[in-house]
Amino acid sequence: MADPELPSPAKDTAPIASAVPNPERASPDEREDDSHDHGVSDALFAHRPFVLHWSAKVLATLAFRMASVAIGWQLYALTDSAWSLGIIGLVQFAPIVPLTLVVGHVADRCDRRLVVAACDIVQTLTLLALALATAFDRLSPIAIYGAALIVGCVRAFDQPTMAAMMPRLLPDRLLSRGIASSSSAGQLANILGPALGGLLFAQSSVAPYALGALCSLIALSGMLAIPPRPPVQSLSRTSLESIFSGLAFIRARPVLLGAISLDMVAVLLGGATALLPIYARDILQVGPWGLGMLRSAPAVGALGAAFLLSRLPIRRAMGRKMIAAVAVFGLATMVFAVSTSMVLSLAALAVLGAADNVSVVIRNQLVQHATPDEMRGRVFAAFGLFTGTSNQLGEFESGATAAWWGTVPATVVGGVGTVIVALMWFRWFPDIVKVDRV
Repeated sequence: MADPELPSPAKDTAPIASAVPNPERASPDEREDDSHDHGVSDALFAHRPFVLHWSAKVLATLAFRMASVAIGWQLYALTDSAWSLGIIGLVQFAPIVPLTLVVGHVADRCDRRLVVAACDIVQTLTLLALALATAFDRLSPIAIYGAALIVGCVRAFDQPTMAAMMPRLLPDRLLSRGIASSSSAGQLANILGPALGGLLFAQSSVAPYALGALCSLIALSGMLAIPPRPPVQSLSRTSLESIFSGLAFIRARPVLLGAISLDMVAVLLGGATALLPIYARDILQVGPWGLGMLRSAPAVGALGAAFLLSRLPIRRAMGRKMIAAVAVFGLATMVFAVSTSMVLSLAALAVLGAADNVSVVIRNQLVQHATPDEMRGRVFAAFGLFTGTSNQLGEFESGATAAWWGTVPATVVGGVGTVIVALMWFRWFPDIVKVDRV
């Protein structure tokens, strides 16, 4: 019997993925035609639009991560409260739900480069405001929450739009490698940003914000240098049905719904990043520099995983491996929770990040291969609703439970819950278990 695969168009009128390149991903004049593959390089970085996209993603994420270290340390120093750290996540989550449907509509009806460029402008101005408030000793918890709200709005637009741009930057045969490499771009920034932010903050509390603003400005110039592409849909075709179609698309496909909801629930329970300032100051006692190292550690593991996946992509038993990676994420969270050693904590966070990235890459491949280009913005906006819910509400959940039960017990319970969720998904979503390859 043949190994189970995701259904092909001949078997399913709403396929998850197909081994045949999808002509809807881009029109002939907007993508590199695979009929001329002999004249097109197989090197990802030989494709200038991809290089510009990759670089802009690194710089914008680098800016966000540097600022996150400074914000976390300053807020905990001002309030001395786990609740305050959790509220940051809640504030960033607040704009995600109302903006999600608008984001997808904008990403599919407007020039995606300009949407991302506008996000870079707003992020630059926000970081400059934080730098000035810090320099003149005017930074308060309310100011931090206001900045977090603005950043939440920016990321609600930026992340799904950046993801939707990817298939138009590369030929079909390089898309899987491009997704893995793009993931490594984000993880590279997730490594350098917190570490650099911690080092800079130890010297000057203004420096992480100032350098972050500069990185955002450079990212803006790189994004505008990408050749323009016409919108994939006409502005005249707006309706409530089209706006909600991203959510409907995911709901109609059990594999996508299961994969995305698995990530949402696992990170909601197991995400402990909001509590890292407490671990750095009170448990491990390593200061701002140590906080930067702790924030970088998951990205070190994720980058290692992305490096391997870009060269040795997962081709078989993809569904089982995605669920197993989530279980490893939960186990690593439990080890980190009880550790009092900086070395063990860094190692646990690195394993956590590697496992998370394996599930992310598999999930992104499922979504990219399943979605026609004219719907990709709305589908990734709906995707962002799930991931934004898990990341930001996960931070709030971590802060709230830490305030109630204590930091270590709350983190242990989150890790245990993540492992239980992974086991439950084996039973509740058998279609995921059957996925062998896209």
